[in-house]
Amino acid sequence: MSIVSTNGKFKEKSLFFTSLGCSKNLVDSQVMLGHLNLDGFKISSTPEDAEVIIVNTCSFVEAAKRESIDTVLDLAQFKEDGKCQALVMSGCMAQRYHGELESEMPEIDMFIGTGEYNKIVPLLKALDEGKLEKKSFVEIPRYIHTEFDPRLNTSPGYMAWLKISEGCNRNCTFCIIPTLRGKLRSRTVDSLVAEAKNLAGQGVRELNLISQDFSDYGVDLENGGKKDNSNPMIYKLLSELEKVEGIDWIRVFYFYPDDLTEDVMELMAKSKKITKYLDMPIQHFADGVLKRMNRRATGELIHSKIARLREHVPGIVLRTSVIVGFPGETEQDFNDLLEGVKAARFHHLGVFRYSDEEGTPAVRLKDKVAEDVIEQRFEQLYELQKEIARELNQEYVGKVIDVLVEGAHEETDLLLQGRHAGQAPDIDGKVIINDGMAKAGEIVKVEITEVLDYDLVGRIIDL
Repeated sequence: MSIVSTNGKFKEKSLFFTSLGCSKNLVDSQVMLGHLNLDGFKISSTPEDAEVIIVNTCSFVEAAKRESIDTVLDLAQFKEDGKCQALVMSGCMAQRYHGELESEMPEIDMFIGTGEYNKIVPLLKALDEGKLEKKSFVEIPRYIHTEFDPRLNTSPGYMAWLKISEGCNRNCTFCIIPTLRGKLRSRTVDSLVAEAKNLAGQGVRELNLISQDFSDYGVDLENGGKKDNSNPMIYKLLSELEKVEGIDWIRVFYFYPDDLTEDVMELMAKSKKITKYLDMPIQHFADGVLKRMNRRATGELIHSKIARLREHVPGIVLRTSVIVGFPGETEQDFNDLLEGVKAARFHHLGVFRYSDEEGTPAVRLKDKVAEDVIEQRFEQLYELQKEIARELNQEYVGKVIDVLVEGAHEETDLLLQGRHAGQAPDIDGKVIINDGMAKAGEIVKVEITEVLDYDLVGRIIDL
């Protein structure tokens, strides 16, 4: 039982927390909130009423950096206009720029790196008691939480993100993640199953498995890694998670094509819980660009893995991400990318414009592509994918599918919205329900009657 401070700054132990960036960052935030909750901190719905304000930041791309800085500066006003006694920056921005930001942003009282977020309670206590000898607590990231860490699931109660590993060993030339998050460190299967059971006990029905690189999961553990055309550790993880009672959907993200093995495909095909959905980052189809990116795959390998996936798992929904305008990308390279996307026919595609990211090897590459050319290529690929997605969605019309209801539509209470198994939270389209009633968290049968660009429209039916 925690004792509310009477001598320090935090009289009420009130807290306002903002989490920016990806779902992996969100899990870190939820673990921090779990520790703070156990220590007696109470979450405030508004920053005006909070003695402690924490911003868990992202710095993956330039836009994310700007959002992180703007958010911190906006919240800094509550040191004068509210109750704020401590403004904390945690996460990737703190990990990457704490040295510069200490002098440039004196409003921030403490910086916590990506490997120290579990220390939030003792660090705040030291700050409260005036015992901090420095502002920044940033080391080489080595920590990853386990099932024994408290975690406050702030996602809708029916779903959760399950982080299976942290860090990355790939060292793609455009990516700063290994610097921000450290080398790969995997959680054990037992640890992940235990957390999955905890989440299921809280009412979670949908588990979304995340990491920086799902396909490398377990290579740092005993007996981890690929063996011939199988991946025993990933197979074991998915098989054990399947057994967790109460979980209906298990979705896999960031499974790179070069390490996708036959046994895992077969498991996905026969499973009743692992969704027929796979997030498989490819970044490009042109071999020259892939080589400059330091990717392990070739365009031919990517196409062959997609073909094998569709053989093993008919109807599988594929999501991927690509980069346009990578240094040295020629017109022919871009045409290879266009033709690859046409052939692969992904249901979901994220298109990113290349920009130099300081600290990455790609900054030093020559033959930079002009910004106007990058923009034109982005628009061309975006329009192509929009057409493909609409065509693929048309195949749902007249079909009855399972839909996980999320609640009232974000624009009107007269409609419901949800997702089918081929739609991931936050990043994919929705199923808009215009006839029938259901509660958030229910899985119902929906007949699809109409297609929008990325969304489906349908009615609940009783079978």
